[in-house]
Amino acid sequence: MNYYEMKVAGLTRQLPLCKLNDNLTIAGFVIFGDQELTCACARELLKKAPEFDYMITAEAKGIPLIHEMARQIGAKKYFLARKKPKLYMSGVFEVTVRSITTEGEQKLYLDTADAELMKGKRILIIDDVISTGESLRALEELVKAAGGSICGKMAILAEGDAQTREDLIYLEKLPLFDGEGKEI
Repeated sequence: MNYYEMKVAGLTRQLPLCKLNDNLTIAGFVIFGDQELTCACARELLKKAPEFDYMITAEAKGIPLIHEMARQIGAKKYFLARKKPKLYMSGVFEVTVRSITTEGEQKLYLDTADAELMKGKRILIIDDVISTGESLRALEELVKAAGGSICGKMAILAEGDAQTREDLIYLEKLPLFDGEGKEI
């Protein structure tokens, strides 16, 4: 397997190159299980964060990041958009999303009890990597449907077209690669 070496939040990591199709390869960035990287990225994102009342992320790769960000600032609550409705939810908001790393359409759900807490509040959207922006769009729709005000959108890495977005705060650029694994 080939790897792409990158430095983020002061740490160097080897990211495996994952071929999506004959023309496109991505570097797999996963913070699951990497506590050192998760803590460092959370710290660096918080330095750049606008003022907010609550944070939200989508299940699943953003969970350790948002949890660590909340822990570092002493926040008692953050929101999680789920991939499936759960029995404990008092009701749900729902949006459809297409992600570069997930095959087919996906839905995101937000508990109506969380939506009530969001109403009229400044909400900071958090993700690990933003590429096509589809997951981000779905989170934006959920926040708006709940009556929250989006005060910022943050990610550890911006990949592809996301690097040129002016509405996105991120730590580092993550390149895309061709089918042979060469940087585009």
